[in-house]
Formats: sequence, structure tokens, C-alpha cells
Amino acid sequence: MFTGLVEGQGEILRIEKKRDNALLSIRPGFLWEEKKVGESISVNGVCLTAAVWIGDSFSVDISEETLTRSNLGGLKVGDQVNLERALHLSDRLGGHWVTGHIDGTGRILKKELQESFFSLKISFSKSLRPFIVEKGSIAVDGVSLTVNQVGEKDFNLTIIPHTAAQTTLTRKNIGEAVNLETDLIGKYVYQFLSRKGEDKSMPESKVNERFLREHGFL
Repeated sequence: MFTGLVEGQGEILRIEKKRDNALLSIRPGFLWEEKKVGESISVNGVCLTAAVWIGDSFSVDISEETLTRSNLGGLKVGDQVNLERALHLSDRLGGHWVTGHIDGTGRILKKELQESFFSLKISFSKSLRPFIVEKGSIAVDGVSLTVNQVGEKDFNLTIIPHTAAQTTLTRKNIGEAVNLETDLIGKYVYQFLSRKGEDKSMPESKVNERFLREHGFL
């Protein structure tokens, strides 16, 4: 589990592509005090396992599913990626719950610098529309951000100067793919309400779509 508060960036040192999977070697660009084999690391928002540590770099295995669903398959040697170590239970939750299980990718449609802030417009697939809400949370390449406005096919958000310096987002070009993970709680609520309408054996609950809208959850 992660928070979407990226700790820093890492450089892709090696890419070994196989028939239906790949191996990446990454060197963090910041101090990494504890190096543990088997630890979970968010790489551009994707939860991966550190299989090997050699010196100051680690390697991760990437499955076919992850290559298909995320933007990791398009990385090149020398590219920078966002990194975050897994959350400790004693840590402050400064962002929002981020699992590292990517829902899909979007593309940067527009990027504007407004004084020291960046404004981004990002596309998304139709299947993600129910889970992207105005003023809700979304993880973009592993970065916890707030949706300013949402349309039927795209949404807008603002990147503050600290986030611009700490992450790769503002260095992305128009048309580049970014990983999207929508809010975990919203997905469970949506599934619960959808199944409730189909399964007549489920007990009646006061928590319904009308209740959620009245209390600002939808």
C-alpha cells in the first residue's frame, strides 16, 4: 500500500525484454537507507517487487498483464520513473490510499504553465468514468492528485511546484501515456451498489446512491 507521495525519481539502467515479461534495473536518485529483497516499490504507480539489489540499484520483474495495462513497456534506458516505498502503518497518510494496481493508462492532451503551476488535461478510457469525480483523488504515474474538473473523456488537474520538482509529470510530452489508478473506496462502493441491484437476496441497506449523493460521496 502506498500514499501517492512520491519520494523521488529513479533512472532506468537496464531493460531485458522476454517473450511475455520483462526485467527492469533501476537506480534511485535519492538516499535509500534500507535495501530489502522482496519489498514492494511503486514504479510510476505500479506496485512491483524488488527481486535483487546490486549496489545502489534494484531489479524488478514485470508480468505480461502489467506490461499491457501500464506504460512500463514503453520505457527506455535512461528514462526517469517515480518511486515510492511501501507505507508503514505508523506513517502519516498525506496523500490517499494507492494500491499500485493500475486501472489503465491515459494520455496527456494539454500542458500549460500558469506562473509556477502546471495545468494538465489527461484522457481516460470510458470504463474509468464512474470512478473519476470532481475534487476526488486519482493517482497519475503514482502521484496522488486532486481532480479539478472531469468530462466524459478527460479530466484536468494542477501540479504544484513541489510536485513538479519531485516527479516526472511536468516533463511528459503531449501524447505520452501515464498510468491511472482511480480511488479504491469509490471502486468498492460502485461494485457494491451495482451488485445490490442484481442480487435480490442481499439485505436492504440505507446506504444507496441517493444517500451517497446527498452526503457528497458522489
